[in-house]
Amino acid sequence: MTAGLPNIGTVLITALIDSINPCAIGVLILLISTLLALGHGKNKKLMLKVGLLYVGTIYLTYFLAGLGLMAFFHTIPITVAEYIAVAAAIVIIFGGLIEIKDFFWYGKGISLSIPQDKIKTIEKLSRKVTVSGIIILGAFVAAVELPCTGGPYLAITLILAQSFNMEAFYLLLFYNVINIFPLIVILFLVYFGIKVQVIKKWKMKNRAWMRLSIGILLILLGWLLILIANGRINLN
Repeated sequence: MTAGLPNIGTVLITALIDSINPCAIGVLILLISTLLALGHGKNKKLMLKVGLLYVGTIYLTYFLAGLGLMAFFHTIPITVAEYIAVAAAIVIIFGGLIEIKDFFWYGKGISLSIPQDKIKTIEKLSRKVTVSGIIILGAFVAAVELPCTGGPYLAITLILAQSFNMEAFYLLLFYNVINIFPLIVILFLVYFGIKVQVIKKWKMKNRAWMRLSIGILLILLGWLLILIANGRINLN
């Protein structure tokens, strides 16, 4: 399995699709709505600081998780890594099919979404508007989301792990910057006066298309991993 490193365009496109994450966007909207309800909407600077701390925590958690995955995959012998890559590809493709299913029949059967009991925990944490409370919320959301929506991230870290060097490190940094970009945009839209209800309606209206986009990407990434594992493709 000699994949080499993906070019920056591949990383950019994958991260852009991965960033259209209904779960992460939904939790940010919940956090902003809670801040507004608690009266912090009148203090926009505080709301912005809290939101940036939340997004920054998600970034750091995702990045450290990705770095750990890369380090783990890099230590695995190539012969074993090929089987792991194929197994991961099958899981990723299955996740893609679930996302596409949700485009047509959302909420029916298996869905890659945050479980209800975790949502209740997130709602409780979002009311704790302290530095430690927001950091815990961001880390918790990232940890809960990774198993549900981490298909593209798993694929990218598997590929980057084949050339575990500074370039791969920078590509991982770049991937995560793009991954949180929509959250930053939403945060500043609210800061500059866009009502959170407008963003919430947009999210609900486009939720199905987000899942369709993620589903198609997951299937393509899964197939790419299989081709790489079989030696059919070398990204160099």
